[in-house]
Amino acid sequence: MLENEANPTLSKSTGLPRKRFYRARAHSNPLSDSHFPVPTSPCHVDLSLHFPQFCSSSDQIDSSKKIQFADIGCGFGGLLISLSTLFPDTLIIGMELRDKVTEYVKERILALRLANPGQYQNISVVRTNSMKYIPNFFEKGQLSKMFFLFPDPHFKEKNHRRRVISTHLLDEYAYALGVGGIIYTITDVEELGDWMKACLESHPMFEAITEEELEADPVVKLLSSATEESQKVARNGGQTFQAVYRRIMPAT
Repeated sequence: MLENEANPTLSKSTGLPRKRFYRARAHSNPLSDSHFPVPTSPCHVDLSLHFPQFCSSSDQIDSSKKIQFADIGCGFGGLLISLSTLFPDTLIIGMELRDKVTEYVKERILALRLANPGQYQNISVVRTNSMKYIPNFFEKGQLSKMFFLFPDPHFKEKNHRRRVISTHLLDEYAYALGVGGIIYTITDVEELGDWMKACLESHPMFEAITEEELEADPVVKLLSSATEESQKVARNGGQTFQAVYRRIMPAT
């Protein structure tokens, strides 16, 4: 409690960081040059910095333990936290471009670990540009799930090249996803929803998940409830548009 009183960025009642100290622009330009460390290859990602309970040090990393889920543009970390308890033995990383938001998620995870010993050890966040550096973080076929929740719509046609779902970026995501891996997308902008669905539908390495599978997948329910953005859309009675696709082997 004394620590919380001394640190105004933490809530006195919950011990969690307060968002008003970490506010940033809603979106960033992914094509601009930002300065942050980037691993030269996936083998240079030090998991011990992110998951100390699973990997004690960089030279003692359990080589069989790898990140399997990636939340691209993770925002304030709501999905990460929900996934953590749903998949407690799966390593999950959030990737966020905005520095203040990344710092908030780091503090939030640390506070949750402190308040809940043994829990939330499987999630972490890194500041990076996912549109440029996916191959620097993940080996071929490493991931089993990727999430793109409420991405920047970039309404102007000249800015569509900034969209995080596009035909050429799906090539990189297909590289990182193992066969059978799933890509989840959701937005409250109908035009963007149509765009993402069309990109996925036309790509030879993805196929749509059936309605029966969607209903049986517990993750699908989180798409429209776990994040700050999804909760805002729900409060305002907004509509959402989702596209969930599986990574497949292309037909020969």
